[in-house]
Amino acid sequence: MNSPWIKEASEACSSLRCCLNPLPSLPKSLDRSNNSATFQYDFATATSSSLYPQTQFNNHEALPKLPEAFRSFAKAFPQYLQTVEADQIRAQEYHHLSHSKHVCLDYIGHGLFSHDQHQWPEIAASIASTSTNPPPSKHLNFKISYKSATLNSQIGDDVEESDFERKLRRRIMGFLNISEDEYFMVFTANQPSAFTLAAESYPFQNNRDLLTVYDHENEAVEAMIENSKRRGARALSAEFKWPKLRICNGKLRQMIVGKKKSNRGLFVFPLQSRVSGARYSYQWMSMAQENGWHVLLDASALGPKDMDTLGLSIFRPDFLICTCYKVFGEDPSGFGCLFIKKSHASMLNSLDISSSRGIARLIPSKESAAGTYTEQPSKLELQNGGLAGSSSFSEAFHRTGGGSSNFDEIEQSKNRVESSSSDHIETRNGWRSEIEFKGLDHADSLGMILINNRLRYLTNWLVNALLILKHPHSENGDQLITIYGPRIRFDRAPALAFNVFDWKGEKVDPVLVQKLADRHGISLGCGFIKNIWFSDRHAEKKKMLERETDRGEGTPGSKRRDGSDGGIFVVAANLGFLTNFEDVYRVWAFVSRFLDADFVEKERWRYAALNQKTIELI
Repeated sequence: MNSPWIKEASEACSSLRCCLNPLPSLPKSLDRSNNSATFQYDFATATSSSLYPQTQFNNHEALPKLPEAFRSFAKAFPQYLQTVEADQIRAQEYHHLSHSKHVCLDYIGHGLFSHDQHQWPEIAASIASTSTNPPPSKHLNFKISYKSATLNSQIGDDVEESDFERKLRRRIMGFLNISEDEYFMVFTANQPSAFTLAAESYPFQNNRDLLTVYDHENEAVEAMIENSKRRGARALSAEFKWPKLRICNGKLRQMIVGKKKSNRGLFVFPLQSRVSGARYSYQWMSMAQENGWHVLLDASALGPKDMDTLGLSIFRPDFLICTCYKVFGEDPSGFGCLFIKKSHASMLNSLDISSSRGIARLIPSKESAAGTYTEQPSKLELQNGGLAGSSSFSEAFHRTGGGSSNFDEIEQSKNRVESSSSDHIETRNGWRSEIEFKGLDHADSLGMILINNRLRYLTNWLVNALLILKHPHSENGDQLITIYGPRIRFDRAPALAFNVFDWKGEKVDPVLVQKLADRHGISLGCGFIKNIWFSDRHAEKKKMLERETDRGEGTPGSKRRDGSDGGIFVVAANLGFLTNFEDVYRVWAFVSRFLDADFVEKERWRYAALNQKTIELI
């Protein structure tokens, strides 16, 4: 059910729409060629008017209340009210986000299930206890285990996989608009495992260069770089202009084109930054391919349905990586997906099992009221003496009853599972239950245009709201917030990197901001902006950054205390298709509390007064 203030704003916008001269309707396509300069100017103007024009807030108590702020937002962006279907899905299937008042802006990827499905097994079990005809379960949960297999054995057309893995693979590939005829897909334990497998298998002995395009530190990419260097690769990185973090086009073009057009290496490219929200042109992939590079598309930062705009039939990257998790806002555990173009599979290095670390198997676990589904070991794993990770061969026997005669039972059970329909899972008492991936279904039902429009309004409103927070009694009207990357832009990703500065101009430790946000029911992330290029007019900022790095401040680890890799440690927020206006408003209201010079100390004393466990903030 929609909040009363949303209904009120909707009615107000309906009556005022004829006289507000609102933002013109968004284009039906997100093709950048349709986004004229005039349209983008109108969008920026509308964003600036979403909170009182020419107004600055220097006291958190002066902020408009939530209903009033939403009315102003809806007047500036009346089209937002056309995305109410997302609010309905959130209320019906993800009620934990509203009931717990928890704002989740700290991770990205594709959620497989809804929270309603996550709770269903307990409800179904209760019904089954009083009924002889139990209801089918709404989804099948799973756990992740390392798989004792080589990468080469997982990229053939006759790969052994369980019915559940086959169903999930097909659903993910369909969701991402990836053809099963053109790509192999391998489940990995996480995103770093996917990147490491790609690095281990890529023939750097013949294609020496590794060129990455990231304005931030990425654990998975760093692991790939280190692995590739050990194998003789030459690692190159794109640079980004301060302060908007746009790609230094000339430098990147020079690295891509070079002096030869064959055996260049691997070009690792995300279409957008998951930290700063900067977006990049598809044409970089095309340029790399034309100049002899193999392309790995990192789709991990892309939102739901963004792959529909990619045109894989045109760009056709050689590798692609994405991540999936279980339930948004509650269970971020999940796995990585490594896609390999079938026509290039033969060029990969042959790896042994020790070099293929990170390949995962997805094991369905007890989730229905009627019985359990037990995953069986593959032939390859039996030959290698058991299952990798927590599940051993003897444990597989134990799960099916134990005893030396159970090998035949394992094979018979495995055959029964593999002969069942790919759309169902058979349970112990014979009834069948469909596997539903409602997290993906919800994104499909909303569609790319609705999701992207909704996120465009929310992200730009939050940017505008943060930028009008000014310190009180400041002669220059010093801003509370510094944003790194694009500010108000029609074409920006739903990610935001920023830092909070106190009234003396000193940066507040991003980890402290993150901890205090968590105390207020808001999950934010932290990131490290790097590969920054400063022009001559920003030379002073570069010196300041170098001093900061030398002291080891504003960095996520001690390895940069020598100043060898300058960068900026930031607070990061990632919006998703279930994010609503109340979420971004609460972030704004929280950050505004830092306008009070004593906010941190007051928080410390408040928690002590409540007899809560003391958490060291600094």
